[in-house]
Amino acid sequence: MITVRTIPELRAAIAAHPGAGRPSKRPAFVPTMGNLHDGHIALVRQARPLGDVLVASIFVNRLQFLPHEDFDSYPRTWEADCAKLEAAGCDIVFAPRESDLYPEPQTFKLQPDPQLADILEGHFRPGFFTGVCTVVMKLFSAVFFASGGGTAVFGKKDYQQLMVIRRMVQQFALPVEVVAGETARADDGLALSSRNGYLSTAERAQAVQLSAALRALAQAAQAPGAPPLAALEQQALQTLAQQGWAPDYLTVRQRHDLQPPAAGAAAGTLVALGAARLGSTRLIDNLEF
Repeated sequence: MITVRTIPELRAAIAAHPGAGRPSKRPAFVPTMGNLHDGHIALVRQARPLGDVLVASIFVNRLQFLPHEDFDSYPRTWEADCAKLEAAGCDIVFAPRESDLYPEPQTFKLQPDPQLADILEGHFRPGFFTGVCTVVMKLFSAVFFASGGGTAVFGKKDYQQLMVIRRMVQQFALPVEVVAGETARADDGLALSSRNGYLSTAERAQAVQLSAALRALAQAAQAPGAPPLAALEQQALQTLAQQGWAPDYLTVRQRHDLQPPAAGAAAGTLVALGAARLGSTRLIDNLEF
């Protein structure tokens, strides 16, 4: 495994990699912000057979953090990350500095569809998906420029992000196949997240209540003669708040566009999504059903 910092170095490393013995390599790509856990590594292993050369990026993207959020304190665990990536079969780690990826102020930014990006996470974190789309477009350009395309793997843990990236790829006819990876969970059901490390011991024991609330909401929404969805969502919010959380949303949406579902929506087309703060840590999760 080799590490590169600049876009020219990355493109040269992809071109020089033996890959499948072909002169034009089709990369498989896993973008991350580092502080890697088993969920990230599962995505890397999923990506391994999907291309001729496996690239993972580590970059904490300032553009997707609001001024009051944790950009400066976001965990950075470089040596441990590299050891995990190498053990998982990664070929190239692209770890640009800010000056490498943004050598001048990034005044050109990609504005995603407000109907998809200004709801849920986008409502509570304005501009978040503009930052996500801008950096992902730039990373795609860096990784796939020479090959003319390839595969990128994103986790379902960040469900709305996955939907936004898929829509971006579709709208711009990018030659990138976006593959979804299932959410990795601890034994008690908590979705693995880099921000779980912020939780105290007591908070970690309590954190599983978010996934439990989503399961309860999904079950209630499917029950015969269920009350209106808005009433079920409000009840779920109140229950979580009573347990000491500060919830932003607990809601049921259509998977394909994250809009509220029509009455009688078919099983297998819906997703329950939630975001809530426990102490000072904001967690997100989702459950397809």
